[in-house]
Amino acid sequence: MNDVRFPGLHRRGFLAATTGAATALALAGCGTSGETETSDGAARRGGRLRAAFAGGGASETLDPHLASLFADAARAKALFDKLADYGADLSAQPRLAERWESNKSLDRWQVTLRKAVFHDGKPVTAEDVLYSYRRIADPKQAFRAKASLEPIDLDASRATGERGIEFVLKRPTAEFPNVLAAFGAYIVPENATEFDDRPIGSGPFRFVSFAPGRSAVFRRFDDHWDGAPLLDEIEFVVANEESARVNALLGGQVEYAHELNPTTARAHEGGGQIEIVRLRNSAMQAFCMKTDRAPFDDKRVREAFFLIADRQELVDGALSGAGEVGNDLFGKGYEYYAADLPQRTQDLDRARALLKQAGAEDLKVTLDTSAVAAGFTEAAGIFRDQAAKAGVTIDVRMGSKDSYWSDILDGGTLCCYRSGAMPVEAHISQRLLTDSTTNATKWRHKDFDALYQQAQSTRDRTERAAVYGRMQRRLHTEGGFLVWGFADWIIGTSRSVKGVETKAPANTLDWARFDRVWLA
Repeated sequence: MNDVRFPGLHRRGFLAATTGAATALALAGCGTSGETETSDGAARRGGRLRAAFAGGGASETLDPHLASLFADAARAKALFDKLADYGADLSAQPRLAERWESNKSLDRWQVTLRKAVFHDGKPVTAEDVLYSYRRIADPKQAFRAKASLEPIDLDASRATGERGIEFVLKRPTAEFPNVLAAFGAYIVPENATEFDDRPIGSGPFRFVSFAPGRSAVFRRFDDHWDGAPLLDEIEFVVANEESARVNALLGGQVEYAHELNPTTARAHEGGGQIEIVRLRNSAMQAFCMKTDRAPFDDKRVREAFFLIADRQELVDGALSGAGEVGNDLFGKGYEYYAADLPQRTQDLDRARALLKQAGAEDLKVTLDTSAVAAGFTEAAGIFRDQAAKAGVTIDVRMGSKDSYWSDILDGGTLCCYRSGAMPVEAHISQRLLTDSTTNATKWRHKDFDALYQQAQSTRDRTERAAVYGRMQRRLHTEGGFLVWGFADWIIGTSRSVKGVETKAPANTLDWARFDRVWLA
């Protein structure tokens, strides 16, 4: 099949099909201006970096509020800013917001903007922020950050000056800065509605060109509040197949390739032609047990399944070793993660005893999986074999890549699951409360909901952390997520690329920070 959108979408023919275009790209990419690299290898200014991402086809848009893919998020980060973003530990870090403070009851927050300007020279104001958030919250639209902004009463919130905003909340929200950092909560100019022709943002790069499903070119914005990027330009190139991204990197058509698999990483790591960057703790890997239906409505069965899992075997087999073991909790290494809980290990004798107590000695259960995510089918097969040693028969059922996530949200009893980086608090609010819209484990407990509200109403961070600790101890004992691992997110770069952050999980502030990268 010939894909007319961009030659990079071909699995086998990336290099051959782009010979002519690649020459032109290489000339553009190797040209530099301004500073040169110093003798001690310090950063230098100039050049165009070309970054290959899997894309969304001809329907792609630069509307930052519609961002859903990694490619969308990387382009949005280059063109736009948020009030806050997540640090490596998923705590909120100030961006366009210079500072924030709450009232005593945590239901009103004063946010002060830093001095920043849009690409057209106009200042970023409180009215721009309120317009952006109200646009995201429009009930007629399906913008990604809408659910995250739900705690804000946008009708009551107001500008207190050109750079001051009073956010009125519907309830006490101690973690309100996480709302400001929410995925897709970008600030756009007041009344902006069109983004694909010549979008105006306040990000470190400004718009040059955009061909949906093919490429986007942005140029350094010298007046960015956080300092101008070192690169002259960044070009985002669409290459949906991993092999195409790798071949483009090896052939010199791009300098940065996003989302490589562990086999590729092993083949090139350590003295190879390209650099491999592993972003640790980027994706939780789990089996999701539905706690509202048999057999997992019995917490003894859930505990037995916790004890069936050989986590290291799952990491080694399903992730090819590119990750670390989990402990049945989300957010390893993140703010508020309950790192003090003992690491759970396989105990087949105890698992068999628990199943016997629950009257489930000859248990048979279906495990839903799909090729929708790397390692899912491998994990299902490995866990099936582990369960057999405890007398449990698992039937692995393959689901559709197109409908898997919606199919497993309410259907089935056991499924493969993963999640990208987000704060521990956000994981709880989005997936573990009675009214959470993506509550895949059907964990519904009013006393657990009350603990979350208690945490959100607690001003003191240490006391708040203690409440989150209580909630996680409960989940560790009887929750529905069997979290067996945390996968690395793998990026490949040419050896000329410097400044790529190695400690930022995907979707955090320092992931895809092309304003901090340079070409040596």
